[in-house]
Amino acid sequence: MRMVPVSSSNLSAVGYNTDTRTLRIEFNSGGLYDYSGVPSHIHQGLMSASSHGQYFHQHIRDNYPYNRLR
Repeated sequence: MRMVPVSSSNLSAVGYNTDTRTLRIEFNSGGLYDYSGVPSHIHQGLMSASSHGQYFHQHIRDNYPYNRLR
């Protein structure tokens, strides 16, 4: 999955697989997570948000199942 760096105090990079609707987020702390069942409009919203971290906390963190990769 291609990861796109983002400018955020919390997030480092974001990737998205449209086929599986998997959102991958790498945090500045080094953590890497896959969020399942994320619609493409949520990914687009995250990428266009003025605050990636705030958008993540409001729309993704507690709304989709996740798997910690590291």
